[in-house]
Amino acid sequence: MAPRIAPVQTTQDLPARSTVVIIGAGIVGLSAALTLAERGVPVVVLEKGRIAGEQSSRNLGWVRKMGRAAPDVPLAQTADRLWAGLPERTGHEVGYARAGIMYLARTEEEMEMHRGWMASVADLDLDSQLLSASQIDAMVPGGVGTWAGGIHTASDGRAEPTLASSAIANAAIAKGAIIVEHCAVRTLSRAGGKVSGVVTERGEIACDQVLLAGGLWSRRFLGNLGANLPTLPLICSAFRTAPMEGPTEIAVGGPDFSFRKHRDGGFIITQRGALRAPLTLDHLLIGRRYLDQLKGGGKFLRIAVGRETWRDLTLARRWGGNKPSPFETVRVMDPPTIPTLNSEAIDNLRAAWPAFADVKIEEAWAGMMDITPDSQPVIGPVAAIPGLTLATGFSGHGFGTGPAAGQLAAELVIGAQTVISASPYRLERFAA
Repeated sequence: MAPRIAPVQTTQDLPARSTVVIIGAGIVGLSAALTLAERGVPVVVLEKGRIAGEQSSRNLGWVRKMGRAAPDVPLAQTADRLWAGLPERTGHEVGYARAGIMYLARTEEEMEMHRGWMASVADLDLDSQLLSASQIDAMVPGGVGTWAGGIHTASDGRAEPTLASSAIANAAIAKGAIIVEHCAVRTLSRAGGKVSGVVTERGEIACDQVLLAGGLWSRRFLGNLGANLPTLPLICSAFRTAPMEGPTEIAVGGPDFSFRKHRDGGFIITQRGALRAPLTLDHLLIGRRYLDQLKGGGKFLRIAVGRETWRDLTLARRWGGNKPSPFETVRVMDPPTIPTLNSEAIDNLRAAWPAFADVKIEEAWAGMMDITPDSQPVIGPVAAIPGLTLATGFSGHGFGTGPAAGQLAAELVIGAQTVISASPYRLERFAA
């Protein structure tokens, strides 16, 4: 079950028309809505379930530049600036703290990966630094592990997923955005070769532009329109401890665990070295696109046939606007927690920092991510469907870059000067 998010008072009134309709009320869609509302552009956000009900409230809350592919760093740098200004911009607390993030290396091979990343971003303005084992001990005291070294970015940080999307939503509403929950968009309506509106389960809304920010549902939505977006699901399991004394405010990622401070005094912990990979029909259809990822990180995947497999097979891949859609069948994707991964995480962490020996788990949850073949999002127009723009496929990185990704998507939708170049995120890169 997802952590409980701060409440938002939305509306059930469906307008007949808007300039822009956004499909999906996660952090990216909501950030786009806030950007548009601030610029006086009429916008409606439609959410099949509830605000931030899926990955936007289930992620770990890391806000980082470190470890990102070089073309993705400008988006993360822009997000840093926007995160810092969100409390003033929204009038609400989002839990943002620039407390730093550290990655640990157990082997020289892992350290070489960090050195390679540092070399790849050498011409960018980053404060990342390689660490020795003694520096790690000084910055995160009380450890008993032997580390080959690590890497640290002091300007990276964290925010609270249970607060951030709600704060952005409330601010967008205050500036004129309309947000409607429990209203699935079934398909698009078109006229003159371009988008003219959206068809929802409660009727049609006319509009000039549509932004699809539907997370893991975007592939199925586009498939029904005859467009291809390559994404596959992965599930991360996490838990939050009761308040406790911990070794540091820095978020720490080891090879097989991670932890970061939560605003209530506990820690968010996960098994950083393993993810559940539920097999779906899409693995047969597009799995070959992921061969490079499997070579690099396949050992971390726990491949499984389970509830998610059978659910995927039962959900329609083609439907009309006058028929219930898969988005009404599954309002919120709520995968079960994975006790084995959570147990591994705490065992691995205890072995490295004994301060975690007697932690009490307050809540546990899992979230399903949508992963593209290069682990980078798609932010940009769909050439085959004029009037449709995508902001999706964030591959587990969407929360940290959410405010910037939403602004970039909004600027593309209205044809404004963009905050950064969107060229790394073009859908056409997957055409081959």
